Amino acid sequence: SIVVAPVQTLPDPVHQRLRTASLDIIRALGVEGGCNVQLALSPDYTEYVVIEVNPRVSRSSALASKATGYPIARVAAQIAIGRTLREIPNAVTRTTVAAFEPALDYIVVKLPRFPFDKFPGADRLLGSQMKATGEVMAIDRTFGAALNKALRSMEQKGSGPTAEEASWDGELSAIAAHGGKGLKEFLRPSDSRLWRLLAAMRRGVSEEEIHAATGITRWFLAEFAQLISIEHRVREAGRTLIGPDPASISLLATAKRSAIGDEDLARISGLDEARITTRRAQLGLTPGYAMVDTCAAEFAAVTPYFYSTFAAAGSPAEAPPVPRPAALVIGSGPVRIGQGIEFDYCAVRAAERLRERGWSAVMVNSNPETVSTDFDASTRLYFEPLDAESIMEIIRAESPEGVETLPAFVQFGGQTPLNLAAPLAAAGVPLLGASLEAIDETEDRVRFAALLDRLGILQPQGGLARSRADALALAEKIGYPVIVRPSYVIGGLAIDFAYTPDDLTRQLERIGEIAATRPLRIDRFLEGIEIDIDAVTDGETVLIPGLLEHVELAGVHSGDSIAVYPPQRISASRQAEVAEIFMRLVREIGVRGLVNAQFIVREEGIYLIEVNPRASRTVPFMSKVTGIPMVPLAVDIALGDTLASAGYRSGVASAPTGVAVKAPAFSTAKLRGVDPTLGPFMQSTGEVIGIGVNARDAIGKALIAANLLPPPPRDAQRTILLSIANRDKGLLAQLAQPLIEAGYAIAATPGTRDALAALGIHATAANPIGAGGRDGAPEIAELIRSGSIAAVVNTPSPESGVLRDALEIRLAAVEEGVLCLTTMETAVAAAESLAVRNALASVAIAPLGNGGLRERLR
Repeated sequence: SIVVAPVQTLPDPVHQRLRTASLDIIRALGVEGGCNVQLALSPDYTEYVVIEVNPRVSRSSALASKATGYPIARVAAQIAIGRTLREIPNAVTRTTVAAFEPALDYIVVKLPRFPFDKFPGADRLLGSQMKATGEVMAIDRTFGAALNKALRSMEQKGSGPTAEEASWDGELSAIAAHGGKGLKEFLRPSDSRLWRLLAAMRRGVSEEEIHAATGITRWFLAEFAQLISIEHRVREAGRTLIGPDPASISLLATAKRSAIGDEDLARISGLDEARITTRRAQLGLTPGYAMVDTCAAEFAAVTPYFYSTFAAAGSPAEAPPVPRPAALVIGSGPVRIGQGIEFDYCAVRAAERLRERGWSAVMVNSNPETVSTDFDASTRLYFEPLDAESIMEIIRAESPEGVETLPAFVQFGGQTPLNLAAPLAAAGVPLLGASLEAIDETEDRVRFAALLDRLGILQPQGGLARSRADALALAEKIGYPVIVRPSYVIGGLAIDFAYTPDDLTRQLERIGEIAATRPLRIDRFLEGIEIDIDAVTDGETVLIPGLLEHVELAGVHSGDSIAVYPPQRISASRQAEVAEIFMRLVREIGVRGLVNAQFIVREEGIYLIEVNPRASRTVPFMSKVTGIPMVPLAVDIALGDTLASAGYRSGVASAPTGVAVKAPAFSTAKLRGVDPTLGPFMQSTGEVIGIGVNARDAIGKALIAANLLPPPPRDAQRTILLSIANRDKGLLAQLAQPLIEAGYAIAATPGTRDALAALGIHATAANPIGAGGRDGAPEIAELIRSGSIAAVVNTPSPESGVLRDALEIRLAAVEEGVLCLTTMETAVAAAESLAVRNALASVAIAPLGNGGLRERLR
């Protein structure tokens, strides 16, 4: 849901009635600490019902804390140890107590972020099942401005304030031609509803028509209409928007007070963005920064928590620049597949290290779910969109005349800050850690390919395509299957396999225009063992805490792979060879701080897939299992220290006793119509860790924690359904035997059943979907719906006809909430882990034992 605070549309008596009811419920239940009450109110305000009560800190508690500055969890923890609200100081004002309810003199808007860019075939209809993977929050003095800032914070193609899909124009024209029929369907609750509503308003659909179709309160519709009116005026003004006349100046100021970004103004008016930014600077039209203080400025506050607003343009600053030395840490924005909370860990640890070193840490982020947006996680917090305009305005405010320009870290927030490196460097902002040159050399597919050729480092056969015709010709030349990789992406976004020219054509259509400056890399797909490396470097010394080996063969995104530390299937000499190639490459690039790379290890050689000159999602995992403080070391290097001065040397750290495993966690069960097949684009939304004395125990613990094991066999649910591609049938015995020993029965599709029979393993027949009850065997969909299937193992095959049947099997499993594994390596690991689950009935607790690790590195 889109959330607005404080309440904007309820009459005060109605608001007080709901508040009183909630307090009565809490008192009647005897709840102490955090509590969440959800109510539904009828459109005419005459009736309300209680939906649910959560006698705990909830997801909305984090949002409420960030929106108000009132730290609910902190206060609840102190209540739990016996303090009363009147005894708990307000950490923001430091003069009042927690018994004072927060008062807001600003408006907060929260927008959810959905993963449908990763799952275009998923059911996008919204209902009682949560589908968002993350959220953004924005603060300003008016609803319209806060909404625009939230839209700018989404960091998703087609999510800006003016975004529209190409098909909407035709749909709305047809609706208009039929007297408005179909408008309700066009505006049904979906992830794109807000943008569809704005698109309808642009084409003259009235507020009343939209209210009738959606039930959305008229006050909000009037606010949307006001934003569209400003947009129309800017479009009509065109290139005169930056003119010298008072009307143009007034319109530009009005647009900025509504927080319309310079990039969006450029798109609407047809002007160059830089000209708009320059004109604003000439007019002194820059934002002021207001404080979140919980008390609407009634009391003095010492909070370091700020938001920008053009409503305060020209007003005195509410706080002077932070004391020097200081640095800006750019956060990772909304949680999305491919860029999650792992990067917030890095940003928080970076701010922490800066403060330990006596530096002021300035944090900017837009995500209320994160630790980095806690007001005490940094010296100063800015809650702002992570776009170039917002970041540059913060740097301007913190770097007035006579004060050195605030330098910025772009390594710790994932791809978002990395993509800001170029505009920041162009504006003269010093970049700490990775240089723009190092970033471009690794992110630009042309330069990176040339670098590898120069160093003699193997890469999969392939090349660069600057047009669709180039791409099709190149794929034909190197041979299918191929893997397609755009530049400057994270989480495998838009990366995919193509088995045929038709596959490749479809992918190119999804990617859209191919720019000559950002060509596609098209490589021959190679299978092999994939290795992940995270390292810290000062440009000379390259410290590698360890190598991570993927259980799945290359082709599955690293974020979706089960990763084992230390490697189990690769010899020490081969690991040393990988490390040597990596260190040679890192020194050549000249990157400083954190760097990550992925390799494919094959019998005939070691192939490099990619290098990332930033923190990767495995940095928190490697830091915790090795005891090496990777982020603090990277900060120290950026501030001028060397690894040698800290007592570290180049090379791979010796591994501690035991094995650690990172396993992915998936949310596909919440998204109908999603194919759970693992591939080069990331699908997981989280991860877990398992630690054991050996690989089997560690993998078992990780898979249990990630819910990637079938439920224990019971009379009603004890069958594992197998449908295995021909190329994977060599591992059937390794898969089936542990399942049988654990007490499961096996059902299989005809080809898989024949292969099992050849191994002397009995399996019940299951017919493909659409084959009915042929030969008396049930159809797969019927079996899955019957509740007798504990898990499905379906490894996809590119063979014609089989592909469609396999997809239907997987979709049926997802629909019924049945575990579905799609790689043979994952399935075998899960089968072998069943014995670990049984053994965990009796466990011993042992220390992790990383204490001596750092000493072994020195």
